[in-house]
Amino acid sequence: MAHPKRRTSKTRRDKRRTHDKLHPKAISICTNTGETHLRHKAYVVDGDLYLHGKVAIKNYAPVAAPAATDSDEE
Repeated sequence: MAHPKRRTSKTRRDKRRTHDKLHPKAISICTNTGETHLRHKAYVVDGDLYLHGKVAIKNYAPVAAPAATDSDEE
């Protein structure tokens, strides 16, 4: 198996890692609703799903909603 002949210096290692960092998520404020949301993502306001500042789905209900638990069934 191949292995390095010389040890990699700290400078060379750090130059390689200059782009390995986290960036803050881009957050916008909708001009129509005034809600903060992630850019280029749909968001829910008052039960309606908005995308690009327009209503995409009225009375939006998520498909993967948690199941309601009833304590009387036990």
